[in-house]
Amino acid sequence: MGFLFLLAAWFILFMIAWPVALVLLVLLPFFWLLSIPFRIVGIVVEAMLALIRAILFLPARILGYR
Repeated sequence: MGFLFLLAAWFILFMIAWPVALVLLVLLPFFWLLSIPFRIVGIVVEAMLALIRAILFLPARILGYR
């Protein structure tokens, strides 16, 4: 669904301003490469928060609280 929306938006941009659409098509992989470290940081932060949550709820799980 997201890919189809992105594709339709790109075609509309291509019809309105084709040079901007072509520049966007060339620059999009570079933006994707720049976003990779931020995605990795997000995954690490999410994992650390899950670990802290598991440690904090461990006594309740041991006592059988649901």
